[in-house]
Amino acid sequence: MFGFLTFGAVMTCLDLGLKNWVETQDEAGFPRDVPALKGMLRLHRNHNTGFSFGVLRERRQVVETVPLCITSGIAGIWLWLMSCRGRFMEKLALTLTLAGGVSNLYDRMKRGYVVDYFSICWKFLKRVVLNLGDVCIFAGAVLYMVSQFIAFVICFIKERKS
Repeated sequence: MFGFLTFGAVMTCLDLGLKNWVETQDEAGFPRDVPALKGMLRLHRNHNTGFSFGVLRERRQVVETVPLCITSGIAGIWLWLMSCRGRFMEKLALTLTLAGGVSNLYDRMKRGYVVDYFSICWKFLKRVVLNLGDVCIFAGAVLYMVSQFIAFVICFIKERKS
């Protein structure tokens, strides 16, 4: 449990630290490319007051309450899951999702918006500005779906053998 907790806390703190760094930079310096990555990553300083892509930005109470409820639910499931033996992929998936959710929730409650600070300069992703918390949520969701698919396949194979 403590390994997952530590990993989640590090990811959350790293994202919050990066958001804080971006907020302290001169706004005129954005957007800009990261030279070491040869144009593959662009830094931004965006404030998102809504859900993804600014959806419902005019409904602040909804935009704060829904993530609070979802993050609380995931935290409860995460705590229960930590008492179970095995289930590494599910634990990692929920840890990532929770880390990203807590980071973005903190932003919403403290700042009134979520700081998005980078985009990947490749095809349609050029238009999507996100943060490490968003990446953690997405990666956690994908990993969780993969873990459930694997569990389904294993159950299906066992059922066919009996």
